[in-house]
Amino acid sequence: MASLLSRSLPRALPRNPRIYTHSLRPFNTVRMATTRIATIDSTLRDRLPMQAHTLFEAKAAKNMTFEDIAKQLGRNEVAVAAIFYGQAQIIPEDVEKLSKILGIDHGQLTKELAGYPFRGQVMDMPPREPLIYRLYEIVQNYGYAYKAVLNEKFGDGIMSAISFSTKVEKETDKDGNNWAVITLRGKWLPFSRF
Repeated sequence: MASLLSRSLPRALPRNPRIYTHSLRPFNTVRMATTRIATIDSTLRDRLPMQAHTLFEAKAAKNMTFEDIAKQLGRNEVAVAAIFYGQAQIIPEDVEKLSKILGIDHGQLTKELAGYPFRGQVMDMPPREPLIYRLYEIVQNYGYAYKAVLNEKFGDGIMSAISFSTKVEKETDKDGNNWAVITLRGKWLPFSRF
């Protein structure tokens, strides 16, 4: 049994640390010796804005994570990823820094990032990508519970997704299990009485 198992396992990492994988997920990963880098998936190419291609190619060439870029840009890593997907607005100072961080011509990047984001254009509803579907499933299962508790705490209203911030953290428990912690922070907007 042990010999059968050992024959099916790779003996060592390849000399070239980059192995491009292809899947039906909204991003591919470039496998690195120590880290994985999110790159653009060919199944989304036609749906993404022009800057996505430029940004993801430069990110892969520089072997940078969204966290690496966010630290240098002075932004949240989720906000940076949203910029890459064309889902978030970017200011001129960010364009200047991003062009330096990723080695992209400033004029080209300014042109590609001009205009306003078209949020929500990329995603299928319901989502088909498993991780995104799981987030959707959380809202399906707990949406009314969230609503009831929020209404009790704040009254009749909604949580803003515009006056909003979010972050993703990794937590490891005493048994070595990894936990994803996603924080959603939105301004409470009471419904108007008219």
